[in-house]
Amino acid sequence: MNYLMKNIAKALTLTIGLLGTTACSDFLDQTSPSELTTETISQSTYYTGLAVNKIYGGLLKDETYSQYIPIVWGLNSDCELVDGLGSDASNTSSERGNMNYNANPGWANLSKVWNAMYEIIENANLAIEMVDQSPLATAGGSDQKIMERYKGEALTLRAMIYFDLIRFFGDVPMKLESSKDDLSNAYLGKTDRDEIMDTLMVNLEEAINLLPWAGEVSTYTTEHVTKGYAHALLANIALTRAGWAIREKAKDGYETASYTDATYPTQRCDATKRKEMYELALKHLSSVITNGTHKLNPSIENEWYLLNQLKLDQTYRENIFEIPMGLGSTGELGYTVGVRINGSSSQYGAKGNSSGKLKLTAPFFWSFDKKDLRRDITCCNLQLKETSGILKEEMLGNTPFAIYCGKWDIRKMSEEWRSIAISVGNSKWMSGINCVRMRYPQVLLMYAEVMNELSGPDGNYTGDAGMTARQALSEVHCRAFAEADKNAAASYITAIPADKDAFFNAIVDENAWELAGEGFRKFDLIRWNLLAEKINEFKTDYVAQLEDETNGYPEKIYFNYSDEAKTQIDMSSVTWYGLPDGKSESDYDDKKDFFGKERTDAKQTQLTTNLPSISSGLVGDNVEVINRYLLPIASTTISASNGTLYNSYGYSN
Repeated sequence: MNYLMKNIAKALTLTIGLLGTTACSDFLDQTSPSELTTETISQSTYYTGLAVNKIYGGLLKDETYSQYIPIVWGLNSDCELVDGLGSDASNTSSERGNMNYNANPGWANLSKVWNAMYEIIENANLAIEMVDQSPLATAGGSDQKIMERYKGEALTLRAMIYFDLIRFFGDVPMKLESSKDDLSNAYLGKTDRDEIMDTLMVNLEEAINLLPWAGEVSTYTTEHVTKGYAHALLANIALTRAGWAIREKAKDGYETASYTDATYPTQRCDATKRKEMYELALKHLSSVITNGTHKLNPSIENEWYLLNQLKLDQTYRENIFEIPMGLGSTGELGYTVGVRINGSSSQYGAKGNSSGKLKLTAPFFWSFDKKDLRRDITCCNLQLKETSGILKEEMLGNTPFAIYCGKWDIRKMSEEWRSIAISVGNSKWMSGINCVRMRYPQVLLMYAEVMNELSGPDGNYTGDAGMTARQALSEVHCRAFAEADKNAAASYITAIPADKDAFFNAIVDENAWELAGEGFRKFDLIRWNLLAEKINEFKTDYVAQLEDETNGYPEKIYFNYSDEAKTQIDMSSVTWYGLPDGKSESDYDDKKDFFGKERTDAKQTQLTTNLPSISSGLVGDNVEVINRYLLPIASTTISASNGTLYNSYGYSN
């Protein structure tokens, strides 16, 4: 582990530098002396707070939650794609090949994320040790409460990092103490991920008792980890512990999936352990629901507007934990993903944005109910482009695998943000949009999943939150519809059969509609052992919808503009599903080729070249290891590990 070997000197001395960032709150904006001993730090709540802030500072790097993790490392799923199609899908020197499951241990970003994550873990270990050795931690009074909260934060953030590490790499070294001068704990081998998750859940139980709910202490907004996030994270880990995973070797007493590699089996724990994990998840999900600190914002449009505006939702606190980014300094949501500004403009600066890394798919767009407000919030089939001094919205056309994710929308951002984009000239800009690591809809969807497993769609269970699985699912689904359409949305939920499998399938669908583009879908599909199946299903759906000339994709769409200058498209007018009865082309201002154009395209590049290339390392014709969704450990990390680390799943070292 490169970080651990390069930073042994930090085991007894912690350097806390000025964190040059701004955020929606200013808790990271603190100055400090250049060097302090751990003894000095542990006797001061102020300095211990700076040590905890350094953990948060590690979350703001490109290699962690500013760019890599929320935008790239959750790709590919059945509805989210990296921008690598055709020959690009095998480019293993970039994310384009690696996220199409054609991974290469030589990809430089593997070691970058590994080192950055273990740096955070090291800083968390140091902070935990500072609290444990501090006389303030047992002194009683307000100082003890503060130190306890700091320990709860460090435990929770460390758990979050380890959880993401095992979701990326599988079994990894577990290091729960700071580095020693004699290197005795520097060269660690892998720990089975089940052991890691079991440890994290114990740590989180402790953290829950130390942390406040958001808003309970004035400084603890949802830009801090709080009791609600610790509960929800523990539940997520418990469900992953109960779920399917590809293994380095078979584990005794575990069930093996039918879709599995012979050498590296996909397995899950036995029924008794799974029930234990479901009950544990239920306990913690119910705590979040019954406490009432976190709720659904009644307006899903307002929830995403607030995030783009860099404003915390202090009323509903739907976003249970947001990593606080800094306007102009950190955060690539809205730049590397989101609504596209193609090139320079007077309104948004010389650079525009890239927003190309993460794309959504035509079958996913087609899967939404026509009245579901999430469709047009999530799927953006247009871009902004300035021509001859006029900034105009332009439809994309036949781009079935390159729909932008509209959740991060430059058109919703503040004037302060716009001035930053203009001021940087032709350089990359940082949006400052917070990276959300848990939303209340996820809690409700996990709760619905657990309740369905334990008592079916409509049953009750000891320790539940006073609602059934169906009621929890209904909250998420119906929120996404305008008032006039809520009865129809409720009818959809009511019509789901009272059958565990049918209801689970509805949860899987809702998971996509609610969470697409946010970096979570892939990992839920993995624990359900549905990743490859759902990717194949999306490909089959595209072909079926393309071939259906009556009810499938139209070859052209028609639309009106909402202004006389014809710069803004009236999205409510777009004929996504063909010309409405009684309407003709002459009723519309403009038109554009759409997904159905592929039927008559001479080359049919989307169908014959791009579609087969998507996720080709996982579901292609020449898959080396069945269900290999994990990434390899970087060759450079292995070579620096003193022989303790190695690759598995058919990857070379």
